[in-house]
Amino acid sequence: MKIFVAKLGFKTTSDDLRTLFEKFGKVDSAKVIMDHETKRSKCYGFVEMPNDSEAYVAVVELNETDFQGSVINVKKSKPAPSHPSH
Repeated sequence: MKIFVAKLGFKTTSDDLRTLFEKFGKVDSAKVIMDHETKRSKCYGFVEMPNDSEAYVAVVELNETDFQGSVINVKKSKPAPSHPSH
């Protein structure tokens, strides 16, 4: 399952995100999205967990909790919108 994590602190790294979610199970990937121009965090990221039941527990347990001084929002990621081909 792909999980969307919002309201991260500016100093939160992809490794921090991975460590947070590994408490709930195996993490395939964890990435904090960075602004290409400023090289600063956009304060959101994505985590991918292969086991859906572990991922659901992580979403429920972590949503609206304090992580590194920020109250984070955690939810199942929606699929990226498809762009119709012309």
